Amino acid sequence: MSAEMDALVAGVTGKLEALEAALYGLKQVNGRFTTEDGLVTAEVNSDGALVALQLDEAITTMAPTEAAALILAACKQATETAGAARSDIIATLNESLTGPGAQPGGHLAPGPDSAAR
Repeated sequence: MSAEMDALVAGVTGKLEALEAALYGLKQVNGRFTTEDGLVTAEVNSDGALVALQLDEAITTMAPTEAAALILAACKQATETAGAARSDIIATLNESLTGPGAQPGGHLAPGPDSAAR
């Protein structure tokens, strides 16, 4: 193979590896948050779905509306944590695909019609 073809294959391989790493990372994301008083711990998965909710027994002394607000706040913070982790993974992927090292020499990969030239 020519050096140009080797560089192209290396670039594509690098992009595939970056994509696979991002997909794996996204599956591993979760967000967890415990309120300052320790009464509520919420955990969400990579989709933002609640997967665990732990309530300290002391929460039963609170008014229902206060307890509900505390639970919702913990869930919201856990979701934001998971969202931030997803954003970091996507930013890393974008950098891998479009950054200066994405393609040797900073050139774009040839398009599907480039063989006709």
